[in-house]
Amino acid sequence: MPELKRLHASHAPAVLDFELSNRAYFAAFVSDRGDDYFEQFTDRYNALLAEQEAGSCAFYVLLAEDGSVLGRFNLVNIENRTAELGYRVAEHAAGRGVATETVRELCRLAARRHGLRVLRAATSHQNVASHRVLTKSGFVPIGPADPAELGGKPGTWYQCDLATLPP
Repeated sequence: MPELKRLHASHAPAVLDFELSNRAYFAAFVSDRGDDYFEQFTDRYNALLAEQEAGSCAFYVLLAEDGSVLGRFNLVNIENRTAELGYRVAEHAAGRGVATETVRELCRLAARRHGLRVLRAATSHQNVASHRVLTKSGFVPIGPADPAELGGKPGTWYQCDLATLPP
């Protein structure tokens, strides 16, 4: 059974493999990270761990039983009991409810472990699956997202009041 774990230094090889294996798939929905991301992966990964340690972000990986990464789920810009949610799921795990189930779990963790009250997430109009995940997880549309925040694509911001979610 997959397990949601807080990002740790030991996850780096599996995260890199996840990103490389799914690069083309992700690029169909969001801007490609670019070659620099992969060339500087270790430095960027260490910077994420430092941000997490400072408390401004919380990064999670969904691990399969074999230790491979099925998805990444992030809480960023944590401030005033609010954060932005970002996530990506491996192509082979997409369409099976993995993202919805994990976003719901992360919402509970965000409230319980991180003391958050509100989560926000933006997705492009073309990413129908992400819209579905967010609405099934208790998020409601709150307005347009700046295309600059979504790789030049128009989209929508969603918000979830964590106090209204079932336990």
